[in-house]
Amino acid sequence: MNNPQVLNILSERSKEGRKSFAVLIDPDKVSDEDSLSEIIHLSVKHGVDFFFVGGSLITEDSLDWVVRMLRAESSLPVVLFPGSNLHIHQQAHAILFLSLISGRNPELLIGQHVVAAPILKKSRLEVIATGYMLIGSGIQTTAAYISNTLPIPNDKPSVAACTAMAGELLGLRLLYMDAGSGAPEPISQRVIGAVRRSVDLPLIVGGGIRSGAAARQALQAGADVVVVGNGIEKNPNLLIEVSYIVHELNAALNVHE
Repeated sequence: MNNPQVLNILSERSKEGRKSFAVLIDPDKVSDEDSLSEIIHLSVKHGVDFFFVGGSLITEDSLDWVVRMLRAESSLPVVLFPGSNLHIHQQAHAILFLSLISGRNPELLIGQHVVAAPILKKSRLEVIATGYMLIGSGIQTTAAYISNTLPIPNDKPSVAACTAMAGELLGLRLLYMDAGSGAPEPISQRVIGAVRRSVDLPLIVGGGIRSGAAARQALQAGADVVVVGNGIEKNPNLLIEVSYIVHELNAALNVHE
């Protein structure tokens, strides 16, 4: 198995109350190797914790060189965030084996998993069973359209909490709450807080995070990991800002220990 063990890292950091930052790389939105190299070097310099790689719809033949370049130019864990069973790459460290527990589309609850299972079973990838929850953002995102599901409303924390509890009881190991790429608003603190209080699993939150303030609010509400992708593509300085906030919150934890 490739090192590092991503789930162990996430679980230990969650138990300690330490926050993490993942930069999401959508292969379709990487224009060239120079721009990706810039993001990689910026991520390493400012202490990003993980690279997530994927998107709801990958139409370009770029997954291969993106993953290889991330591995070649950094030692950060590379974690696949697949939109389908086609988005598997053996050179990554791990894959989030996503089950869309917020929807009722059987293809994304179990169908895609059946097709991918024999490939993943033979691979060296760390396979992490992950409950994926789409949260409404006021518009129909690509993730909602492609998955053919209705997101959980952003003003229904009890629905989100019960969905998360069901995922935990089913034996899933992570929860990923996502407003979707390009979402106009991030997931509300009430929804994040309700889920955090309801489960003991590491909690990943992404979508609609376009400022350091939004990242801070998600982390303070209970997210263990914030994921930013679209915002960094438009404003690389956001990477620096979010990294600073994550390090600041972890430093404050050290002071109080």
